[in-house]
Amino acid sequence: MSKIIAGGGGFIGLNFIKQILKTEKDIVILDNFSNSKLSTIESFLNDDNVKVIECDLSNNLETKLSIKKAINLTFSPPELWHFAANSDIPSGVNDSSIDLKDTFLTTFNLIEICKIENIKSFYFASSSAVYGDHGLKPLNEETGPMMPISNYGAMKLASEAICFAAKESHFDDLRIFRFPNVVGAPATHGVVLDFIRKLKNNPKKLKVLGNGLQEKSYLHVNDLVRGMIHLSHKDFKKVKNPIFNLGPSDSVSVKWIAEETIKIFSPDSEICYELKDRGWVGDIPKFIYNTEKVLKTGWEPLLNSKEAIKLAIKEIISQET
Repeated sequence: MSKIIAGGGGFIGLNFIKQILKTEKDIVILDNFSNSKLSTIESFLNDDNVKVIECDLSNNLETKLSIKKAINLTFSPPELWHFAANSDIPSGVNDSSIDLKDTFLTTFNLIEICKIENIKSFYFASSSAVYGDHGLKPLNEETGPMMPISNYGAMKLASEAICFAAKESHFDDLRIFRFPNVVGAPATHGVVLDFIRKLKNNPKKLKVLGNGLQEKSYLHVNDLVRGMIHLSHKDFKKVKNPIFNLGPSDSVSVKWIAEETIKIFSPDSEICYELKDRGWVGDIPKFIYNTEKVLKTGWEPLLNSKEAIKLAIKEIISQET
């Protein structure tokens, strides 16, 4: 089936396209390249199977025109994969309009044009940030109440809500993927990239946001892509709750990530921590991710959190040097 990839120039979108190009031959990328550069998809530009439309999906009219153009470029009724969002949570804290525009309005506009153009299959990249801070309570797809503590999480949750409204009215097939911290390359944000860039600037000292005891799950982007593709091939059309947590069952501390990063990149560096238990407003110090639902479908990550981080450190060092 043809695929329209909203946000296809971003970190997850790029890795998703690399994987599906092994089997799919009809892909259209929609992106404004605000979190990446057009050059990031250079390897796709000479591929006849991939078309690129540069557009602002937060603009309603531009979205309508771009989707119409995308449909005309495809050979069969397309399914829409939505990865477009603001990926920098702290920036959304400083300016809430960023998440409203790049995270929520992109979803709203895409869903509206899907109804007009009769696009029936919608796959949405959400986030564990929708849950909020539940302490050490395991987070599964039925956890509530949903109490996001960042603008990013709030706009992802609002996006999920209108996805379900659309499922009631016109989507035949909806899939919502919630995932924790995703690592790998080409990274545009995240703790590993932040550490490596800080160490490039000052190899002798690594300043860590928070006390380093923050502990979370980390999923390598290759495992995430495998999981999303796996779930897209399953028939959940009659399932009331097509939300899936994707991630490993373990977690790792920021302190461990800092120590592993300097071990590989800058062994003589001193690590300096803050006294507070979180790095920024909207940061959740610890959470436990329950992935039993997706495991029952036959998918599991190949890498645990530590293995994902170790691989990501090497990939991002290569990216940045």
